[in-house]
Amino acid sequence: MTGTAETTTSTHSTTSPPSTTSTPSAAPDAAPDAAPNSTDIRPLMASFPSGVGVVTALGTDSAPRGMTCSSLASVALDPATLVVCLRTAGPTLRAALDSGHFALNLLHEDARTVSDLFASGSTDRFAHAEWRLPLGAAGPHLTEAALAVADCTVVHAVEIGDHTAVFGRVTRVTHTDGRSPLLYGRRRYARWSAAASAPAPEAGPPPARALPALAVPSPLEGEARVGS
Repeated sequence: MTGTAETTTSTHSTTSPPSTTSTPSAAPDAAPDAAPNSTDIRPLMASFPSGVGVVTALGTDSAPRGMTCSSLASVALDPATLVVCLRTAGPTLRAALDSGHFALNLLHEDARTVSDLFASGSTDRFAHAEWRLPLGAAGPHLTEAALAVADCTVVHAVEIGDHTAVFGRVTRVTHTDGRSPLLYGRRRYARWSAAASAPAPEAGPPPARALPALAVPSPLEGEARVGS
């Protein structure tokens, strides 16, 4: 879910389109990825549940912009960097690139209406959500809907089809309260608190014949271990 209903008349892009007047290659076989790809990956990604965020930024007219975004991930811990994927033709992307900043608002599990609001085509979405702009904020903070906010500086952007991956250096993280996150998958919402409180699966029957225990050597000092 990446706010595809966001309305805009912007046609800006972060990179220039390739020339259409170049001479065709004489190579007999085209590159495998050169053909248009019409595969619909939405059913695939619907099977990958994630948290829900709203990316916000201020436009050149100082008006707030924002869109719901679940296509996000951490990129690096040092320097702290994350990536969000925004609709290329949307005003939120334009505001983030023009200002060089954006805020990522991670929503708590009671903020479904805010998620729907910022995924809709409403042009006055900020009139229906409580927000503020703290000193030094990279974009509007959704004070009633967010459990955490990351203020980011744009360091790179890559346009890929109808979305643009925006890499942001995290300059500040604000935790608003101790609520649980909102989840989204299979085209519906879920509550983290409900998922986390689900009973553990029942233990299966014991194996017919137990295998002998294997001696596991202690890791050497400085040895790399998975999960360390």
